[in-house]
Amino acid sequence: MAQRYVRVQNQEGIIYYGLLQISLDVQVLDAPPWLQGQPTDLNLEPDTYQILAPCSPSKIVAVGKNYADHAAEMGTEVPSEPLIFLKPPTCIIASETEIRYPPQSQRVDYEGELALVIGDRTIDCTPEEAHSKIWGYTIANDVTARDLQKRDAQWTRAKGFDTFCPLGPWIVRELNPGARLQTFLNEDALPVQSACIDQMVFPPDFLISYISQVMTLQPGDVVLTGTPFGVGELHVGDRVRVEIEGIGRLENTVTKR
Repeated sequence: MAQRYVRVQNQEGIIYYGLLQISLDVQVLDAPPWLQGQPTDLNLEPDTYQILAPCSPSKIVAVGKNYADHAAEMGTEVPSEPLIFLKPPTCIIASETEIRYPPQSQRVDYEGELALVIGDRTIDCTPEEAHSKIWGYTIANDVTARDLQKRDAQWTRAKGFDTFCPLGPWIVRELNPGARLQTFLNEDALPVQSACIDQMVFPPDFLISYISQVMTLQPGDVVLTGTPFGVGELHVGDRVRVEIEGIGRLENTVTKR
């Protein structure tokens, strides 16, 4: 099993980065792992901590319409270059916490995605250099108020509500380029989304290079790489699960805000 890097909070409210063991103990690191955090003698037992989102980025850069079949289902062409937008860090929540359905919307959708975690300050890098800037991989759900996205001239409100970026549950360092992403609703055994991540129009290295020509990426920043075909509606009471082979599963329930 790949090493799983977590961010946790103990019963006193202290936040740590650490390595999740098979026993579910957490071996605490002395700093975030992308800042060369090293193992300490502190070990947290399973009933003494809560798993948080695995990083606390300065920004979340997301990519729209990065799978051809998703662009088609949205009634648009594949963009000629990456379509990027920002989600505020305040919309991040951990796995096993609640997506809160805002009263301003009557249509909120799930969007399961692969997320990249940046490990080094990145500016004006080439695609060849970009691979070394990706520290690890996790899972995201780019929750979207679809009716507001269609109504507004830009996407900030539709994408930026509190709780609209479930992230986690942990970070892994390596990932099979052909890993499958699947999204499930409630107890249905059939996924509502299913695609291999190598079906992206613009692959991760290209995305990091492209974004770095626009803005500096800081260690711990997150890049959402786009969602495949099959986006759909969430309702209050739903449970949504995004799985990526080699990482795990991100699960959240939907409640009324």
